[in-house]
Amino acid sequence: MNARAEPKLLGQLSNRHLDALEEETIFILREVAAVFERPTLLFSGGKDSLVLLKCAEKAFGAGRIPYPLLMIDTGHNFPEVTAFRDLRAKELGAELIVRSVEDSMKRGTVRLAHPGESRNVHQSVTLLEAIEEFRFDALIGGARRDEEKARAKERIFSHRDSFGQWQPKAQRPELWTLFNTRLHPGEHFRVFPISNWTELDVWQYIEREDIALPSIYYAHRREVIERKGLLVPVTELTPPKEGEEVVTRTVRFRTVGDITCTCPVESPAANAAEVVIETLTVEVSERGATRMDDKTSDASMEKRKKDGYF
Repeated sequence: MNARAEPKLLGQLSNRHLDALEEETIFILREVAAVFERPTLLFSGGKDSLVLLKCAEKAFGAGRIPYPLLMIDTGHNFPEVTAFRDLRAKELGAELIVRSVEDSMKRGTVRLAHPGESRNVHQSVTLLEAIEEFRFDALIGGARRDEEKARAKERIFSHRDSFGQWQPKAQRPELWTLFNTRLHPGEHFRVFPISNWTELDVWQYIEREDIALPSIYYAHRREVIERKGLLVPVTELTPPKEGEEVVTRTVRFRTVGDITCTCPVESPAANAAEVVIETLTVEVSERGATRMDDKTSDASMEKRKKDGYF
């Protein structure tokens, strides 16, 4: 193979791979619309949910997505992301439902141990309240198996009992893309159409489809603190502790969540193509490298998922 032909062939192989992933995702999105009565698509404005939204647009057409978008807002989200969330929903003519952890706090269903506690884990309560309010029977999410070991245990159609809980030892088999979607009253499914994608796949797809993202996914200057091997962004919610030095670094966010537990990484990558190249060399998953709440065993992902987390 000559040097000129090699990049072209690699591009063709990459596109075939992305085409196969996209085709599988569109099939699952259409399956949900066909099988369930009251599905919804979890939409945060983050990169994975934007990839899902792009596939939904291809599956049904702009302005014709047959289920609403649902956001569980902690009240501690990055403003760049929530503004982008609202913009994309409006552009697509999609119904956007937002339910807030703060409202659950007012109802007394969420109680913080102290005012500075991360609200991230408490999203489970607000999510289950939204499921009961709207009687959702399927929630489509952007989780991927490569993100974290508990998520690797999930089926694409992941059953939840009448308490909204996940039982990892009672997962239903999924052979030849045949999904068991039977439900008893009060139960629901979490559906993960991009389970088989990797972080690299997501970024290659974003580059190929020219998907717009919130600006914080790309390199920008930001004040941070070095804490326990992470770069903690300096905000009103995450101020420096006594003795910590505030420094300004060129960073980007690999994943975006609650401000109190989401950290950027040092990076000069200013566009999707540069992020793809950078992602080829990473050895730590995006959650492992950037999420403070995943560092503690008592707040493990598997425990949170059993309690109703995304």
